[in-house]
Amino acid sequence: MAEARRTLDLLWFPEAAERKRGRRPGLTVARVVETGIALADAEGLDAVSMRRVANELGVVPMTLYTYVPDKATLLELMLDRVYLAMPRVALPDRPWRERLAAIAGENRRLVEEHPWVTGLPASRPPLGPGLMAKYEHELRAFDDCGLDDVARDSALTFLIGFVQSSARAAVEERAAAGRGHETDWEWWQERGPALEVVFDQHAYPTAARVGAAAGEALGAAYDPDHAYAFGLERVLDGLSILINTESGRDAGR
Repeated sequence: MAEARRTLDLLWFPEAAERKRGRRPGLTVARVVETGIALADAEGLDAVSMRRVANELGVVPMTLYTYVPDKATLLELMLDRVYLAMPRVALPDRPWRERLAAIAGENRRLVEEHPWVTGLPASRPPLGPGLMAKYEHELRAFDDCGLDDVARDSALTFLIGFVQSSARAAVEERAAAGRGHETDWEWWQERGPALEVVFDQHAYPTAARVGAAAGEALGAAYDPDHAYAFGLERVLDGLSILINTESGRDAGR
């Protein structure tokens, strides 16, 4: 309980937490968090350690522990900070599909700017002001859709879950290319000719026809942008059934 309370204090009242004990002049919780974010953005989540952050700040690791108790707390603070800084599109007076597409786009851009967020557990989000501002904004996208509170929360979870899955695949593709590993396109370029030698098109006619058509249309076996655009439309189509059903019930009351 004490550990959880300290984390919440750092999320909501970092300045008050800093006044509780003597601190190094010029060093703040905010600077520690921003340094962690910069490291993760540049080198990935594995680069973030208490020792590495301390080195970047020019202090010994023990000094850092007087600001943030451990790496797990630092990661929570980092995630909440990027949530708080997310640009948020004004939602009123837009059709609901446009509102939800805007929410999806905001979350996709978050992952593009901070790919490391996909490596953190979604089931235990930071319970700070950034998360709450994000959650409030995203829930309001469902205003006037006729959903009760539980359905609204579930619909948002469904939407964000799709975006995170799609964004994670795109991050993995870019990361492989950045490490000098072969991309999906390179993988298929290398193995495609060999597959043609052993692949019996008469035994698998549907796979042969569909695979060839998709590859020609997309220029690759997998296109993250196409997968996102196609998937988002299907997610919205699915939600439209729920929204139209619930709105119809409201109208009939």
